[in-house]
Amino acid sequence: MKSVKALMAIPMLAACCAMAAPSSSFRCVIEPDRTADIGTPVIGVIESVRVERGDYVREGALLAQLRASVERASVTAAEVRAQADADLLAATVNYDFQRQKLARTEELTQKNFVSMQALDQVRAETSVAEQKLAQAREQKHVAKQELEAAHAQLGLRSIRAPFSGVIADRMVNAGERVEVKPMFRIVKVDVLRVEIIVPAAFFGTIRKGMAAQVTPELPNAAPLEAKVVLVDRLVDAASNTFRVRAELPNGSGATPSGLRCKAEIPGVSDGVQAQTTPAQPMGGLRMGAAVPSRAAN
Repeated sequence: MKSVKALMAIPMLAACCAMAAPSSSFRCVIEPDRTADIGTPVIGVIESVRVERGDYVREGALLAQLRASVERASVTAAEVRAQADADLLAATVNYDFQRQKLARTEELTQKNFVSMQALDQVRAETSVAEQKLAQAREQKHVAKQELEAAHAQLGLRSIRAPFSGVIADRMVNAGERVEVKPMFRIVKVDVLRVEIIVPAAFFGTIRKGMAAQVTPELPNAAPLEAKVVLVDRLVDAASNTFRVRAELPNGSGATPSGLRCKAEIPGVSDGVQAQTTPAQPMGGLRMGAAVPSRAAN
């Protein structure tokens, strides 16, 4: 009887151990949060390169400068046109004079000192002066717009960082002609992205917002706290896995990107399959099945 009771206790012990199993460890890779290959929208020759591989740059920092002597000259000419007020002042003075002349002519016409023909002529001259004033104002506005366009053309000759990050690669040197090829590669590493590969058996057990412990494959590396931000809704048929993305703060820059790692998500147990499939005891006996008594013999 004691051997039978011991035999019956085996599956119960296995089920209890499965229920109390620790969090599962999944394969993962630590990647930059953002990566960008930076080029230029215009064709030109590089005048200077301001950064080197490994440099940390702020958003908007100057990375390289293209030759821009023609664009600088265009800006100077546009500034002169935008600041020129002679035409506008002349049109304003002429219009004021014509208005005063029209007022005097109308007064003389009422006293029959000036003919209606002369009054019509003064009215026409006043209208022409008004149109010239409007034209001068429009030309002034156009000159300002041309100045903005010249500044924009000059700005295209300056290659700047689209976001704060580390220069991962520099592909050009001063004096090179650039067209469409990338000039720099910049990565954002103050926040890292952890891509976790999870077996399909765990699908539905991981949710957005759950905590994750990420251990980089480095000697004596300590676990790092991350947070699940994305769970794929599709399972890859070839590998029978799905992907989970976690966000790993890295403000100090102590954790490099590109590392392999292992991730543990508390609450996701190794016993997922054991909880969904009844445990089979040794010898093919099922839990709860009747055990023949030796006393019958």
